[in-house]
Amino acid sequence: MKTLVIHPKDSSTDFLKPIYQHLPDTTIVTGGVFKDEVIDLIMQHDRVIMLGHGTPYGLLAMGQFPGHNWNIIDYNMIPFLRRTENIFIWCHANQFVEKHQLKGLYSGMFISEVSEATYCKVEATQDQVDTSNHLFSYLLGAQLMIHPDLGRAHQSVGSQYSILSESNKVIGYNSERWFING
Repeated sequence: MKTLVIHPKDSSTDFLKPIYQHLPDTTIVTGGVFKDEVIDLIMQHDRVIMLGHGTPYGLLAMGQFPGHNWNIIDYNMIPFLRRTENIFIWCHANQFVEKHQLKGLYSGMFISEVSEATYCKVEATQDQVDTSNHLFSYLLGAQLMIHPDLGRAHQSVGSQYSILSESNKVIGYNSERWFING
């Protein structure tokens, strides 16, 4: 399976790298390409993993993609993403996925920073946020290596990640915002 990873370069989301760093036959795009080139890359791959900061309107480009300071993944990509197996990990990806009736693994509002925990009224320390971030990324990366089937990966990550939900409120919050459809 040929995998495309779109992960706009941003040190605040480096914790997501374990999701894809050991996957075979993977193309990683962190910036420097135009939207047309991203479309071409999507069409050349079987699976697309999209990671970083985002909104209900798509994955933010973080200034890394020429001509796109807002979203690199947006409504223009819908026809192309319908052809691939997808993983959408950004805040409010659920609204994007559900609005456009896309299929795959996806997150809702996922706390990855203390400021987001405060905004979501979840009491959390930096250590709790870091534990949540690293555990989720490690588990998803390991499961994609062991079980490339997204259904099995979703189930396994969900059950293993949520084990710490009682002692880590960030994990508890995020566990309720981890979805699959299709």
